[in-house]
Amino acid sequence: MTRKAAHILILCTGNSARSILAEGLINHFGAPDFVAYSAGSQPKGEPHPHALNTLEKHKIDTGFARTKSWDEFAGADAPALDYIITVCDNAAGETCPIWPGKPTTAHWGIPDPADVTAPQTAVEAAFDLAYAQLHARISRFLALPFDQLDPTALKQEMMAIGQMEEVA
Repeated sequence: MTRKAAHILILCTGNSARSILAEGLINHFGAPDFVAYSAGSQPKGEPHPHALNTLEKHKIDTGFARTKSWDEFAGADAPALDYIITVCDNAAGETCPIWPGKPTTAHWGIPDPADVTAPQTAVEAAFDLAYAQLHARISRFLALPFDQLDPTALKQEMMAIGQMEEVA
């Protein structure tokens, strides 16, 4: 019997850096069991070039990358969501749309690498750090024994992942 892929929405305010990195990571390492999307409450209009460069550096396809409003995922024709993860403090504190199906939610705050603008080495280091932090959390998430966890335990595990010590 084939298990249906779980759908994950990664939210951030601008949907240009952290959420794009997470979408790429989950779709790369979690396929075919997981399908990720990313969106923002106030999308920037295009992915941050350094987010794309960082994914490409790790051999992750960026053909998926576009900024999207979270409204795309709140409508009747949107994919059914199993999980929603916020990766920035702003998105975690905003009033989100009502998500059909009551997906399991968690907050995994990651410092915004797009806030670093110079010098170039510092920008690259900020994106590398965000990638490493997201990779560590996503790896732990993908390794969870989903079929052995009840909804409360799963939510606790997802929240604990958000509290992981930062990768240096």
